[in-house]
Amino acid sequence: MEVEIGYSTEWDEFWSYVGNKANQRWTWYLIEKKSGIIIAWENGRRKDSVLKELLLKVTKFPIKICYTDDWGAYQRLFPKEYVHLIGKDETWRIERKNLNFRQHIKRLARRTICFSKREDIHDKVISMYIERYYFKHGKYSASA
Repeated sequence: MEVEIGYSTEWDEFWSYVGNKANQRWTWYLIEKKSGIIIAWENGRRKDSVLKELLLKVTKFPIKICYTDDWGAYQRLFPKEYVHLIGKDETWRIERKNLNFRQHIKRLARRTICFSKREDIHDKVISMYIERYYFKHGKYSASA
């Protein structure tokens, strides 16, 4: 008898800006639904090409179920083998994580005098936060 194991995931994106609010920067990411661990992320515009890059990062993961909001890129680009379920009732954990990002990284707050001036630095700050908080010192750390 074969047992097939797969991840149940939540996907979302949140915006910030670099320089001014007209220059929006989006962070797309997904979490494993049960644990809340961030599996992968990608920074960029709110374009299909950025979601394609994120999908390339997770091709080796056994993802089975994806919960998202109603953003059309998910419907257009998800592989057919993913069970794609749309609705806010199943994405509360990732929405909460978005709030954590805004609380912990000052430059992501919507009303602030702190902001990034360069896209590369902005992306590195977000990446360093994820790597430190979720992989090295967080409760999900391999060394914890």
